[in-house]
Amino acid sequence: MKQRALNIVADENIPALDALFGPLGSIRRLPGRQMTADALVDADLLLVRSITRVDRALLDGTGVRFVGTATIGTDHVDLDYLAGRGIAFSSAPGCNADAVVEYVLTVLYQLAAEQGFSLRDKTLGIVGVGNVGGRLQQRLERLGIRLLLNDPPRAEQTPQGFVALDELLASADIVSMHTPLVRDGLHPTYHLLDADALSRLKPGAILLNAGRGGAIDNEALLAFARQRSDLTLVLDVWEHEPVVDPELAQRVKFCSPHIAGYSLDGKIRGTHMLYEAVCRYLGTTPEIALEVCLPAPAIRRVDVSRQVEPLELMRLLYDPYRDDRELRATLALPEPERGQAFDRLRKTYPVRREFATLRVRGDLDTALADELAALGFGVELA
Repeated sequence: MKQRALNIVADENIPALDALFGPLGSIRRLPGRQMTADALVDADLLLVRSITRVDRALLDGTGVRFVGTATIGTDHVDLDYLAGRGIAFSSAPGCNADAVVEYVLTVLYQLAAEQGFSLRDKTLGIVGVGNVGGRLQQRLERLGIRLLLNDPPRAEQTPQGFVALDELLASADIVSMHTPLVRDGLHPTYHLLDADALSRLKPGAILLNAGRGGAIDNEALLAFARQRSDLTLVLDVWEHEPVVDPELAQRVKFCSPHIAGYSLDGKIRGTHMLYEAVCRYLGTTPEIALEVCLPAPAIRRVDVSRQVEPLELMRLLYDPYRDDRELRATLALPEPERGQAFDRLRKTYPVRREFATLRVRGDLDTALADELAALGFGVELA
């Protein structure tokens, strides 16, 4: 029997909706922060991103029977409520993990160039070794960088290879945060880095957060940054999004509006993962391949000499200064307008492709070719 057309409500920033969900029914697009129960009364499917809180207040009295979030994280979704109501759910684990990893790598290579250090001379601590942190670990290990890993839930299953948070903070030259936001249970991450934890950071440390803003107590971080000008802060996520504290942002080397994972590849991959989940829910076979939805990259291949620096190639695809300039330009606005500008930057974010879409060709020495391959580029030796 033919499936009836579905009523689909989706965050307006989710790409490839028409291509993937158009054949399934009608699509109504809404701003993620303006989702209301009234707008969902007749909806069958709800597709969101991380800025929409999905809970009883949003879904009671609606016809929603499937919720999908085109994100890795699920802390914005009341999973217990969905289960109790019999509402099917799917997320998109790993969809934009490579994009976040490449954001981190580009920022670190940029800092290394500006501050005159080599990453191979540093110890890097990863807090949260899930989809993103795990993939960052893999690339950094291929690059030969010393790592410290902290992830208590995983350490309970496999203790070997993990260290306590205090040890990581005291020993790592660079700390990269990639935790979900968990407020209760055995291993909460809300304010994981509070004033006491921040005080354990090494002199001259680099602290980067591209996970969840609330994992660092931003008030404590601001107080700490006032006293510790030796620190280098990189924040893509903020505790009170979409409102960014202007003073904290002024003390951050690279600030951006929660876009570390905003590659076009990652966003479309997330939409496609939800499409496959909906097809499973409906008992149908997915007919549209991911590759059909991905446009050809603007730059497919570059010919280089063996003098090329990896950072030059990374910045062909991602320039951290562009995002930094765009967000800083909003900091003098009144608070409500700052929040609106934050969301606008996300909504109008330019096309950004992942390293794997670029093939690098040249007469490269083995070490450079290996480094580029470890970073994620396609490499062709001339």
